[in-house]
Amino acid sequence: MAYKKRLIEKKLLEYKQFFKIVLITGARQVGKTTLLTHCFPKIKIITFDPIQDIYGVRKDPDLFLDNFPPPVILDEIQYVPELFPALKRRVDKSNATGQYFLTGSQNFSLMKNVSESLAGRVGILNLFNMTVNELYGNINDANWLEYYLNNSKFLLKRTLNTKLPLKDILWRGGMPGLLDADEKFITPFFKSYVQTYIERDLRTVENIKNLYNFTTFMSFCAALSAQEINNSKIGNDIGISSVTAKKWYELLINSFQFFALQPYSGNTIKRISKKRKGFISDTGLLCYLQQINSPDALLASPMFGAIFETFVVSEIKKYINASGLNVNFYHWRTNSSAEVDLIIEKNGFLYPIEIKSKSNLNAYDARGLKSFRETYKNKCKHSLIIYAGKELYKISENITAIPWNAICKKN
Repeated sequence: MAYKKRLIEKKLLEYKQFFKIVLITGARQVGKTTLLTHCFPKIKIITFDPIQDIYGVRKDPDLFLDNFPPPVILDEIQYVPELFPALKRRVDKSNATGQYFLTGSQNFSLMKNVSESLAGRVGILNLFNMTVNELYGNINDANWLEYYLNNSKFLLKRTLNTKLPLKDILWRGGMPGLLDADEKFITPFFKSYVQTYIERDLRTVENIKNLYNFTTFMSFCAALSAQEINNSKIGNDIGISSVTAKKWYELLINSFQFFALQPYSGNTIKRISKKRKGFISDTGLLCYLQQINSPDALLASPMFGAIFETFVVSEIKKYINASGLNVNFYHWRTNSSAEVDLIIEKNGFLYPIEIKSKSNLNAYDARGLKSFRETYKNKCKHSLIIYAGKELYKISENITAIPWNAICKKN
C-alpha cells in the first residue's frame, strides 16, 4: 500500500526544528507511526507494550535511554509513564531539537505526565483519520475553509474528483489501513479494531468489569452521533447509572474515538441548550457499530443525515488542526428548536455552518442560520450550508451553499 501524504507533515517538520520532543497523539490505527517512519526513515523506533517490559524501561528508564540515544521514536509512550521524568532529565542536558519523537493513543494519563514532566520541552500534534483530500492525494489543493475563515472572497474552483461516491466514502471511513481494501474486509477490520480497543486499550487505564456492557454503550453512543449528549437518558436506556455513562463517554473522548462540541450561548435573552453535542470520530466505525453493512444500506438508513453531519464536522476539525488556526468549535440550539450544526469562533467573530445531507436546498434549510444571525448579528460572519450537492451558489446575501467536496480559489 503506497504512502499517502498527511496534512500535518509540514507542521511536524517545523516542530522538529523548534522542540526537543515532539508528541503525536491520536486514536489507534490513524497512522501516527507510519507518519513518523515516513518523515524520518533513518530514526530507530521502539514500540512499548502494555504488559511486557521488553526493554526494561519500567525498571530502569535512565539505562534504557543510555542504550537508545537520540534521535529515536518512542511508540505508544502511554504504556511507560516511568519514562517521562527520565526524558525530562535527559533533554535538559542538551539544547538540541528533535531529540525524541513520541506517539500516544490514549489521552487519560498521557497529558498529565506530559504537563508534569515535559512542559516547555514538547510540541504536541494531533493526528486524526484521513481527510478526503488525503485519501485522494490532493493535500496541495486549496480547501475552501482557509479562505472562508480569512474572510476572503472565494470561488469554487472544482469539486474533488473522488473515485468512490459519497455513500462509499462515508461507509468506509478514513482509516489509512482501509485505503485500498476490498469491501469484504471493511467489517472484519472494524470488528478487530473494536475488540482490540476495548480489550487492550481500555483495560490498561480503566477497570471496566463488564466489557459487553461497554461495547453496548459504545454502539449506543455511535447511534447518537451528531446529537446532544444526555448521560441520564443513555444510562437509563442501557441500564447503567448516569455517573457511569458520563465517565464512559469521557473515556471514549480521551481515547480519541469520539469528540464533543460545546454549546454556544453568548449574551442573549434566548433560552439556549447547554448540552454538548457528541460525534464519533470515524464514520466507517459508526457504520460498523450500527450494523450498516454496505454503502447502499447506508444510503437507505435513517441515520444517513447524522452520518453525513458527523463526516463534515470531522473533516472541518481535521483541516483546522492541520492549519494550526486558533479557533473554538460550538453548536447552537434554542429551546424553540432553532439550531446551527457548527459554529467556528475566530478572533471574536462567529462563522456559522449548517450541514444538509441533500442535493437540493430550499429557503427552509437556512432557517437556523437566519435565527442565529438575528441573535448575534454584530459578531456573525458570512454563513454556509455544506450539502450533498454539486454547485456553489448564494442562497441569500449572507448565506452561501457549498458542496461537501469543494476546492476553492481566491477571487
